[in-house]
Amino acid sequence: MLREIRDLGFEYAELSHGTRISLLPGIIEAVEAGEIKISSLHNFCPLPIGINHSAPNLYRFTSENPQERDNAFRCTRKTMELAARLKAPVVVLHYGSMELKDYTGRLLDMAALGMKRTPKYEKLCAEVLRKRESAKERPIERANELLGKLLPEAERLGLKLGIENREGVEELPLEADYGMLFKSLASPAAVYWHDTGHAQIKENLGFLDHAFHLEAQRDRLFGFHIHDTVFPGDDHCAPGTGTVNFAALKPMVKPEHVKVFEFSPTLKVDEVKSGVAHVKKIWGEG
Repeated sequence: MLREIRDLGFEYAELSHGTRISLLPGIIEAVEAGEIKISSLHNFCPLPIGINHSAPNLYRFTSENPQERDNAFRCTRKTMELAARLKAPVVVLHYGSMELKDYTGRLLDMAALGMKRTPKYEKLCAEVLRKRESAKERPIERANELLGKLLPEAERLGLKLGIENREGVEELPLEADYGMLFKSLASPAAVYWHDTGHAQIKENLGFLDHAFHLEAQRDRLFGFHIHDTVFPGDDHCAPGTGTVNFAALKPMVKPEHVKVFEFSPTLKVDEVKSGVAHVKKIWGEG
């Protein structure tokens, strides 16, 4: 797996939330042999025992269930320990979600049917905004309490915890709440991780301006998941094939940021190469 990534021209790879524990010996061997470096790990990595599919939301930091939050804490610590062993600088994680209806699915279906500017769509968006504000307080408290336990350990290990923006309107943090979140998480180990596809879905649904949102987080920005989105919500596409305006994001992109191409496994090699070339042409080689 890692050799295939290296042979495509990548010096680094991210270990994601689909990495089974049985793969670890080979991964460690490849890293220690200098065949490839690890840029980042995405929680939960490796997968918890008994789970054989990608499951980044298996245990939610925001859950009402104390046992689920305890599992989230323990599995995140294991991810952090592996990241430190592999000398990866950051663990990317999902902050959590609220117990709401599947508004995202309904909005995407309506947008795909050309209903985005209709009174029915606007009424549903207003309902989403109202429901989210009334539901967010306790989930935020639970997530911040858990992060408060993890951040000192991250500092000790020399790691960053990258809080990733999400595509679901039911998921946290909400678009306007990142500034408040990072003020409450004063640790320098708490950083922002920007997913271009997720942000574009939110823009396509009318919940944020992609470039403005990224600019607002630039002080805590640490890295990127890079992929494109075909309107309204088909993401993990090759850059240049969807609606992400990579040129508009360029002013916020710095050489020191970690940049991970996060593509669908259905993409062909030529599509991967053309997508990478598209971004490098706009953002530069750094």
